[in-house]
This record gives sequence, C-alpha cells and structure tokens, in this order.
Amino acid sequence: MDLGIKTFATFSDGTKIDAPKPLKKHIKRYRKLSKSLSKKTKGSKRYEKARLKVAKFHAKLKDTLDRFSA
Repeated sequence: MDLGIKTFATFSDGTKIDAPKPLKKHIKRYRKLSKSLSKKTKGSKRYEKARLKVAKFHAKLKDTLDRFSA
C-alpha cells in the first residue's frame, strides 16, 4: 500500500482510492508555499521564514493523512 497526496492510497493490485476533499485543498497551498521558498536566496532570513512555513505545513499534512488513514 502506498499513501500519497493526489491518490490517497494505491494498493499492490493497482486499485486507487482518491484523496478526501480537505486533502485536495491542501495541494494548492503546498504548491504556493514551495514556489515561494524556491524563489528565496538560501541562507537569508526570508528563506528561513518560508522554510518554517513549509515545515509547519508538512506537519499539518502528515496529521491530516494520519487522521484519514486511521
């Protein structure tokens, strides 16, 4: 079994389960945050702020995935 963002779960026999709606909303925000981070200069204060935002988002996303999979 493989857990992902676009398809929530993919089993070894190839069956796929679509992601729940709240998870789909998070994808757009993740794209925005990661794009913002990639445009920053490494080592700057703004880069660190953006990196922390992405890290917090990853933690929330992990909690969401854990809640749906349990």
